[in-house]
Amino acid sequence: MKTFFCILLFYSSFLLAQENKDYFSTRDTLIEKGRKAYFSNKLPLLKTITVQVDSLYQKTKDSILLAKYFHFKALQNKLTFNNDSAFYYYHRSKDISKKVNDSLAVGRRLLSIAYLQRDAKDYLGSEISFVSALQYLEPINSNIYTERVYNGLGLISEELNQPEEALRYYNIALSYNKLNKNDTGHIYIINNIGLLYQKQKQHQKAINYFKKGLSQDSIKEKFPIQYALLLENLAFSNYSSGKKENVLRQYEEVLSIREKLNDLSNLSMLHINISNYYKDLNQLKKAHHYSSKALKYAKQTHNNKKWLEALQNLSVLTNGEQSKQYLREYITLNDSLFQNERRLKNQFAKIRYETDKKEKENTVLKTENQQKQAEILYHKQQKTIGWLAAAIGLLLFGFSIMFYFQRRRKLLYQAQLQQVQVREHERKQIAKSLHDEVAGDLRLLHRKLEKSNLLEEAQKLDAVKENVRNLSHQLSSISFNKVSFKNQIINLVSDYFEPDFKIKLNGLQNYNWTTVDNSIKRLLYLSTRESIQNCKKYAKASKIIINFSVHKKYVHLNIVDDGIGFDTNISKKGIGLQNLQERIEELNGTLTINSEVGKGTQTDIQIPLNGWTNKNTFS
Repeated sequence: MKTFFCILLFYSSFLLAQENKDYFSTRDTLIEKGRKAYFSNKLPLLKTITVQVDSLYQKTKDSILLAKYFHFKALQNKLTFNNDSAFYYYHRSKDISKKVNDSLAVGRRLLSIAYLQRDAKDYLGSEISFVSALQYLEPINSNIYTERVYNGLGLISEELNQPEEALRYYNIALSYNKLNKNDTGHIYIINNIGLLYQKQKQHQKAINYFKKGLSQDSIKEKFPIQYALLLENLAFSNYSSGKKENVLRQYEEVLSIREKLNDLSNLSMLHINISNYYKDLNQLKKAHHYSSKALKYAKQTHNNKKWLEALQNLSVLTNGEQSKQYLREYITLNDSLFQNERRLKNQFAKIRYETDKKEKENTVLKTENQQKQAEILYHKQQKTIGWLAAAIGLLLFGFSIMFYFQRRRKLLYQAQLQQVQVREHERKQIAKSLHDEVAGDLRLLHRKLEKSNLLEEAQKLDAVKENVRNLSHQLSSISFNKVSFKNQIINLVSDYFEPDFKIKLNGLQNYNWTTVDNSIKRLLYLSTRESIQNCKKYAKASKIIINFSVHKKYVHLNIVDDGIGFDTNISKKGIGLQNLQERIEELNGTLTINSEVGKGTQTDIQIPLNGWTNKNTFS
């Protein structure tokens, strides 16, 4: 049965583990599909998956799914260029991940928030978000995302016109990239360093970095997007430094790659560069053509910076009303972008403020709740202490009462022992008088009767004399000062031991009898003697077993014989047993006699060591 339950428990555990494994697999697969839908710009699919994530969360209440639901909502708004809504949902996702201590998710959301702020030219806010992301990513050794944070800090430092600080951040990003061995990340960092020198018009240094990136093994086949980016930037620096012979060929190669990859976001920048190239050559028609294409792609991808550059170029490359129209559109868009950037900054600041405020409120509420819980716990502890104090008081009171009664009982018992000693002393005096005086007088009278030839009267008087002598022996007190209790018992047994009347002693040697009061030992001795005499005189026994045992609270004497026995319901106690019972009762002991005709007799005597009173029985 036990084996069956073990197997059943194991099987249940296996099923539960398998069920959990299946759930995590389903959850992770769904999340991965959502990421792929975003990176492939499949907005309808992303919306569908977001609904599925929410549905699964409603069933499981898995907080990771709730965080991912808000994350996917943010990605939807990014694809539709609603950056303020994306910013809001990123924050919601980050806050949920904070609560479940998912440091990686918090760091990644802060990284996304920082890039949104950079796009809105909220550089200070972006820098704060990047640094906050580091606080979550570095402790968990997430080198891939830590590398991206330092790369982002480099970009922000460039925008804040801090080139040395930007270069320091890029180098830190490269050190993390060595740990990651991420070729794509390495290319982007090298490209950013090249662009940093390009902006400073240090084109030769920029060219060296662009070429370093392009020298990576099989970059064109493995990373065509990055290859095109490096080649375009190399062409621009070559053109800017006067090396113009291969520039157009390089631009055309980049154009071919991006059109093939349908890389619309970067096509607007490329067409601006080609347009500027032809404008410098005074080939205005071609310059106009490429600026118009740049405007088209910039509008499609909401690349506002290239949108403005394209409008500015077209206003220069055209004449009359058309030129004015481009210029008016440029001014309107620039003002609109300025206002939108300011609105986004304010919106971002508002969301940050509300988020921080909510976190502070939650912290205050948490602190207040902790204080309340502490106060409740304190009152509970005080109440518990009160009950404990009362219980301890009651226990002490009970112990005091118990101690008082035990002390009183001990004193009473000691008084009883003293009374027993007094009576023993009286018995000793009586025994001495009987032996020395009465028995002596009877001996003298017995001799006179014998001399007077009154032999019959002398014989009767001799019997009286023997009775008096026996009575004096019975009344005599036993002393254990010169001869120990053990030896007294041994001597007693030896006096009565005969070949046809065997006596066996048990337990006498197992205890230190000097610690037992003399009154108790005297009673045990007399009880043993009385029992032996009765067994020999009346029970016609051939064997007696005497058992001594001392326990924590009492001493026990057990005597068993193989005599003829008697009916305890008919027979009455003799004078010897009555005297013995009186002695036992004086010490609050018990006497129990069990006997059946033909089956011998068992006598049990129990004497308390501490004065407990027990009931006497005779059965």
